Amino acid sequence: MKPSTAQIGRRRLGALEVSALGLGCMPLSGMYGAASEAESIATIHRAIDLGIDLFDTADAYGLGHNEELLGRAVRDRRDRVVVATKFGTVRNPDGTVRGLDGRPAYVRAACEASLRRLGLEVIDLLFLHRVDPATPIEDTIGEMARLVEDGKVRHLGVSEASRSLRRAHAVHPLAAVETEYSLWSRELEREVLPVCRELGIGIVAYSPLGRGFLTGAVQAVPSGDGFDLRRGSPRFERDNLAHNRPVVEALAELAARIGSSASQLALAWVLARGADVVPIFGTRRISHLEHNLGALDVRLDGQTLAALDALFGSGAVAGERYAPALMAALDG
Repeated sequence: MKPSTAQIGRRRLGALEVSALGLGCMPLSGMYGAASEAESIATIHRAIDLGIDLFDTADAYGLGHNEELLGRAVRDRRDRVVVATKFGTVRNPDGTVRGLDGRPAYVRAACEASLRRLGLEVIDLLFLHRVDPATPIEDTIGEMARLVEDGKVRHLGVSEASRSLRRAHAVHPLAAVETEYSLWSRELEREVLPVCRELGIGIVAYSPLGRGFLTGAVQAVPSGDGFDLRRGSPRFERDNLAHNRPVVEALAELAARIGSSASQLALAWVLARGADVVPIFGTRRISHLEHNLGALDVRLDGQTLAALDALFGSGAVAGERYAPALMAALDG
């Protein structure tokens, strides 16, 4: 399969310039089933060769393994990549979330640990993974700002923040808010996106393909002993999955009419939301990477956009995007 011949292009996240598409590295550490390290590193290298420079990880992905893997992959390509990582979500050994920590001492310790795992001297973009309700956001961002002053971090961001967004930005200018954004997750359009555009903050859109569901390839969450983040997600529960499947089938039919695949159309839709929106799709396979870049060739006219709005309108999708405990951790 040949990659798209279109140029990926550049976009701005605050004062930071990155490729218009980024790679979300979470799937490379077994968060959606087993992954091959050799294949994952080859995919990262291919992404760099094709013009992607934004690579997004977190200390919680694979309990640090994801940062180590990304660090090994980009060490001899450091001048060609923008490394973004996150801290603040503390996981148990089995991968479940134990809690949130935004205390200043933890901020610094987490950053130092991420730098060691990545094997880097500076992190390009450091995100607070989730806002810790027990710690004033001013204290958390204040310590992150001191990491910038110390030369350990270049740019700051917050993930899934809304109520505390203005307060965080007032302490230190934010480059980006990382949040879920896709055809079936548009909640940020009500409040977060307008505030970001007012303040000049970019959007890093994770799960633009709905954790793989919008591609049409996910018929059921894999069972077995391996960890899969979708297991326990309301949208992937049996009844909700059955409700949502016809929507994706209709998406595929619409995509075929304009000469694309469902995944390319879904990704093109996120790309079309604005020059301040950078989708980061996740894949551990070169073939999927190259196929997704075909989204750059998709041209969306008003009729297609209207059809997508109608298809994913109110009530079209069943199930929350996270289980109740994880929904409660969002700064909404």
